[in-house]
Amino acid sequence: MESKKVLSILVENTPGLTSRISGLFSRRGYNIDSFSAGVTADPRYTRVTIVTHGDEMILEQIEKQVSKLTEVMNVKELRDGLSVTRELMLVKISARNTDRQDVLTIVEIFHGKVVDVTHDSMVLEVTGNQSKLDSFLDMLGDYDILELARTGLTGLSRGTDDVVIL
Repeated sequence: MESKKVLSILVENTPGLTSRISGLFSRRGYNIDSFSAGVTADPRYTRVTIVTHGDEMILEQIEKQVSKLTEVMNVKELRDGLSVTRELMLVKISARNTDRQDVLTIVEIFHGKVVDVTHDSMVLEVTGNQSKLDSFLDMLGDYDILELARTGLTGLSRGTDDVVIL
């Protein structure tokens, strides 16, 4: 049975690292559902969050293979209830003056923001878990979505038990 796994990977911030990580997946035929990376508070390190799926054996193999990369300092799974995960989504919709109040109501319900308005469009920002973002898109079903961008999942484990201090 296939399931999803979210990996938080702490790595040395070196050129070509994201290419090596994604290459590891492609060489073995593993799928990446989302990939996000950013420098940590210490610029020598980057935190990479990867969402992948597969059966239990494949998911274990992925975690082991990622751990073997020389730049990888730490790999941990971000599990529901034991971690905080978020994704950012920007949506550009076609919207005239007559549509704006209804759109603002939807944005407010989802605790989003309007980040740009023109005469014929609006850019909306929503942050949350993947199901929240999917629900937001569902509520925008009556509007023409002109463009959409999602960052991919990022997250941290809760508490201090598994914090890696370098």
